[in-house]
Amino acid sequence: MRVVFFLLVLANLGFFAWMYFGTASEEPQLMGQQLNPQAIRVLSAEQLAALAAERAKQTVERAKTPPKPVLAACLELGAFNLGDVPRVQQLLEPLALGSKLSQRREEEIAGYWVFLPPQRNRQAANQKAAELRKLGVEDFFVVQEDPKFRFAISLGVFKTEEAAQARLAELRTKRVRTARVGPRETPVQKIYFAVREVPEAVVSRLNELRQSFPGSELKDCSIEEKRAAK
Repeated sequence: MRVVFFLLVLANLGFFAWMYFGTASEEPQLMGQQLNPQAIRVLSAEQLAALAAERAKQTVERAKTPPKPVLAACLELGAFNLGDVPRVQQLLEPLALGSKLSQRREEEIAGYWVFLPPQRNRQAANQKAAELRKLGVEDFFVVQEDPKFRFAISLGVFKTEEAAQARLAELRTKRVRTARVGPRETPVQKIYFAVREVPEAVVSRLNELRQSFPGSELKDCSIEEKRAAK
């Protein structure tokens, strides 16, 4: 038993000697591996609070400065028949464009029209007009001055055949079956709406509005309109 006791004592002494001398020899190496220990600075509670407040202020300032919206200098929407103008104005009203919105009138030579063939007499033309209103068609008029087309019902005059065909397709969706497209050169009044400094979101809304009026376009303003906008 004494032998075992002395062996345990020697083992403990050896372990403590290794712990003391071994770790002491490694301390200089560990200290050398530290990165600029002399540059470490302990902040006080007041300094930490000030730093946190500055960071919070910078975050708030960045949130208050939204990205600058992309603006189009001037866009023009048209052309519209006189009968379409009240509905266009009603659709533009929710956009609250104010002084950014203007309109111009221009006389164009229409090359095509969409029409119902001449009716037998005025009474028949009025009856056909009432049927159109029931189908939700409001933009039309009864021709009376032209002997060749007297009591025909005009459903729109257009500069190009493509625009006239688009109008005809729209009328087909409203169950107007007897309308047709034909050539007709006649001067007509057209209305254009110009919008200055247009945000990207408004451009999207104007495109949606345009799709409700076959033959209309959304494009850059004419040179005259751009000069007036300056």
